[in-house]
Amino acid sequence: MTKGKRVCLGAFAGAHGVRGDAKIKSFTAAPEDVAAYGPVTTEDGRRFSLTVIRVMKPGIVLARAPEIATREDAAALSGTLFYVDRAKLPETEEDEFYLEDLVGLSVFTMEGAPAGRVAAIHNFGAGDILELANVPDRKKSILIPFTKESVPEIDLEGGRLTVDAAFLEEGE
Repeated sequence: MTKGKRVCLGAFAGAHGVRGDAKIKSFTAAPEDVAAYGPVTTEDGRRFSLTVIRVMKPGIVLARAPEIATREDAAALSGTLFYVDRAKLPETEEDEFYLEDLVGLSVFTMEGAPAGRVAAIHNFGAGDILELANVPDRKKSILIPFTKESVPEIDLEGGRLTVDAAFLEEGE
């Protein structure tokens, strides 16, 4: 179902030291796993063979790559997302999934009414947020928290997820 998809593992977050080491914000469960699946690729096709030096703090690692020669190279990458082919990641257990697997799923309310589709998943620091597009009676995409309360059911096999309609209502 997810063949050919890429999964975002992290983002370059700046330079560290004078030798081209890079701070990396890891989106993996174990931050050091950001380098565990082989070379990563940026949106524009650049490849990096990362080696994690150490975990700096939760979610942030210090890494080195032969393709990053100087501090300036590392600094220039700040904010750049990097990806790995979905096929390189371990298979998920039952009731587990990668967030990327949710993109494209149809969305329905608990009452069964169509409520759009998952366009993207974001994390601005306070938790994962689903961006829903094509929501009936809405001109723009909407954002809802990705919690058990707002998304009580996910059916990857059926290509759908269920949301609590209260999270689709417009704010005052």
